[in-house]
Amino acid sequence: MILFSNDLINIQIENSEIPWLKIFTNEKYKELSECPNNTKLEIFRCLDIIEKEMLEYYNPEKINIASFGNYVPHVHFHIMARFKEDSFFPEPMWGKKQRESELKLPSFENFCEKVKNNLV
Repeated sequence: MILFSNDLINIQIENSEIPWLKIFTNEKYKELSECPNNTKLEIFRCLDIIEKEMLEYYNPEKINIASFGNYVPHVHFHIMARFKEDSFFPEPMWGKKQRESELKLPSFENFCEKVKNNLV
């Protein structure tokens, strides 16, 4: 599901137990160095807003930001709020599950609205 988009990027929601958003370039660049400067600036502007909102809204243990692109060779960034109690912590979310967890977090929908309002 797309949370936000403009001419350069789109921000998608990852269905997960943790707050997790992804920033994609609209054009299919394989590497960040291939992106024009205005696209890079927009990626980092949005990444900064998302990270700050996650920190303020959820008070997580850590924010994880990842960009692998091995399966999807298209520039994109994952921004995840991590908690000691989540199922995978301290492993990455695609790593080995550590425990069963049912996080009691504030509304993800409200968080997304806050992010969307700050991105405009």
